[in-house]
Amino acid sequence: KKPDRWFEKDTGGQEMKLSQLIQDMQYEVLTGSIDTDVTTLVYDSRKVEKGSVFVCISGSVRDAHEFIPDVVAKGAAAVVVEKDVEPLEGITYIKVANSRLALACMSAAYFDHPARKLKTIGITGTKGKTTTTYMVKSILESAGIKTGLIGTIESIVGEKRIPSANTTPESYRVQELFHEMVEAGLDAVVMEVSSQA
Repeated sequence: KKPDRWFEKDTGGQEMKLSQLIQDMQYEVLTGSIDTDVTTLVYDSRKVEKGSVFVCISGSVRDAHEFIPDVVAKGAAAVVVEKDVEPLEGITYIKVANSRLALACMSAAYFDHPARKLKTIGITGTKGKTTTTYMVKSILESAGIKTGLIGTIESIVGEKRIPSANTTPESYRVQELFHEMVEAGLDAVVMEVSSQA
């Protein structure tokens, strides 16, 4: 579910301005305009739809910069890059120093900064993160503080339990879970934070 601040269009889709997503980060506009209307924030080229902002993440296996022609063909409105690319016509290009950091900043803005509405406790270490997150969640709930959890085994949002794929999800997913927790009326979240994350 997208944040309430998004407004409905006649087409049934939801839009916001690209400028709203990038206001808290350093960037350079290579082509186009930050006043571009966008519908979704995406870092997986397979999920791009008309009006998406596509963030090119340089992964260990594939470099998302390779998929720019594909996402443009699917109707992406804007592309965020960290490498020098030859811009294609009719699309906004934003260049940043670190696209993974940009995705984190943009994800927070996309979901209306849910972490600002939650007390957040991150637990890191070599051993015991999972056990400790469940213990802290239990202590907080015993004190009357409604608490969510993000961890290696699962994420917990109220009564909803969601199996986890990674110890610490990608920043977009973390912000999405935070947003769900705010919507569910939770006050705090305890999360496992891998050393890499």
